[in-house]
Amino acid sequence: MNDQQIITIEPGKRGGKPCIRKMRITVYDVLGWLASGMSHAEI
Repeated sequence: MNDQQIITIEPGKRGGKPCIRKMRITVYDVLGWLASGMSHAEI
């Protein structure tokens, strides 16, 4: 699976930021959570 199958950019969703497909969670949110110490299971 490549990143194009997981990440989408839609102008009307979350200000055009890259999001996880079919969700309103941005890639920046996920990276921030990982950087703060959350585990994959917690996310």
